[in-house]
Amino acid sequence: MGASEHVVVEKEKENETVAEAKKEEKDLEKGGGVGVEERKFHSNNNNNDVNDHEESHISSFHRLNPTNPLRIVINSSTRVATPPPPAQSQRSHTHTRSIPTPQQQQPEPQPQPVTLNSRKYTNRISLFLFVLHMFLAVTLVFFLVFKGVQGLIQESESNKRKEKNVLKYFLPQVEAASFMSIILAFIWQGAIRKWPTFMLHFILWFTFVVSLAAGILLICFQKPATDGVGVCFIAFAIGNGLYACWVSHRIKFCCKVLSLSLQPVSKFPDLSKPTYYVLGAGFLWISLWILAVIGALNFYFPPLVIIALVLSLAWTTEVMRNVVNITVSRVIALYYLRGMQSSTQFCFLRALTRNLGSACLGSLFVPAIEALRIVARGLNLLEGEDEFMFCCAHCCLRVMESIFRNGNGWAYVQIAAYGKGFVKASQDTWALFEKEDMVSIVDADITSSICFLTGVCSGSLCVIVVAAWTYKVHQTFTATLSLLTFFIGYLLTRIAMAVPHACVSCYYVCYAETPENRLFDKTIKDRQALLKTGRDVVPTPRGIRRYTRT
Repeated sequence: MGASEHVVVEKEKENETVAEAKKEEKDLEKGGGVGVEERKFHSNNNNNDVNDHEESHISSFHRLNPTNPLRIVINSSTRVATPPPPAQSQRSHTHTRSIPTPQQQQPEPQPQPVTLNSRKYTNRISLFLFVLHMFLAVTLVFFLVFKGVQGLIQESESNKRKEKNVLKYFLPQVEAASFMSIILAFIWQGAIRKWPTFMLHFILWFTFVVSLAAGILLICFQKPATDGVGVCFIAFAIGNGLYACWVSHRIKFCCKVLSLSLQPVSKFPDLSKPTYYVLGAGFLWISLWILAVIGALNFYFPPLVIIALVLSLAWTTEVMRNVVNITVSRVIALYYLRGMQSSTQFCFLRALTRNLGSACLGSLFVPAIEALRIVARGLNLLEGEDEFMFCCAHCCLRVMESIFRNGNGWAYVQIAAYGKGFVKASQDTWALFEKEDMVSIVDADITSSICFLTGVCSGSLCVIVVAAWTYKVHQTFTATLSLLTFFIGYLLTRIAMAVPHACVSCYYVCYAETPENRLFDKTIKDRQALLKTGRDVVPTPRGIRRYTRT
């Protein structure tokens, strides 16, 4: 009887313990808690019980969820070592705690912090190629200058007379055209910053007038060479006039964006200093370059050497333009993104060193990309019912889609701000435009076309002055000097026009990155709303256009 009474008593104690545990669990889940002294009292009392009672008590707690508050509280409050639980219960408890959660198995990668002061050099291969090219170009220029001086001293009388004529009737016109181009570049830049709306309309139509006048003047000389060059100018003028009519519906919005993007320029009075430095260096380099062209007449294969010098000058001046572009882009982008007023000199030195590789790579590919965009737009207009033309347009547009994603002129903003490579910056920038539904807006922007036409306008003015001058003093050089001075005038003016172009690029790219920034108004949002509602349509976008065959 004593044994049976003992078993009954133990079972009653066990039932009371389980009931108390359940009651405490309910109290904790409701927000209540068990006092510390009470938990210690129960813990010490359980340690003095027999082994069967303790095993059943521990197993009752092990059956609780590991995250149950009661289990956490009791485990943390126990101070006296307890006997190990049965093997089955211990294995079950260990196995439950050792199962990793999915977050533990595959931790999410932490985003890398974005730095605005990257110290790495971007696109080092293109930087190395440009430095090597400059070393070879400088060596070739000085060698050809030496050959020119040698021809004046040691050659026969006929060769000396020929070279003296070149120096007398060729060099002054080129130097005058270079100086005139720099003056025109400063005039265009200052006028656009002061009267952006008026100047945008003025450049569109004044370029048409000046290029047409240059073509008519060259045809009036009635020489085969000048007639050919004159026809090219007239054809371009006709295309310019058609383009001005075609983009008339875009002008109002582009004028507004140009005006807004140029507003931060007034906060940086020294923003034009890099342009002065680069144009000064360009003038000195062109002066040496033209002497090298004259010296190439006394070297082997003069046409091939002159073509190589022309290509070298084009790449060099394009790199100069993009150095100015990156400098201005960093100053304006940091103002938009961080509200900082950066040092223009520091940004200029950074563009000449750490970001020079990206400027060199972009200088090679962006002009080619722009040329392909013109071809794609031409096929866009000619494509119709013709199956072959449709296939060509479709293929060309697919190629352009890949090119736009991996190389575009908008990339210079992120190159300047974050120190990214050219391809990475192009991809990220285009992804931002797609994310914010801005592709149609940036495709319809005509800022780059205005900068291009400004260069054409300066070149045409140089052609008018130099062609009239040369025809008066030495008619044989008229066509050659007309082409050369147009080329020089265009290149030097484009360097100065990098300032407004960079401002507009920063406005679009920085808005796509932080559209909620208080520095931006509702101009782009209103434009997007108009495009979505169909009240403002871009009939032939500059970029990708989707076709569906019927």
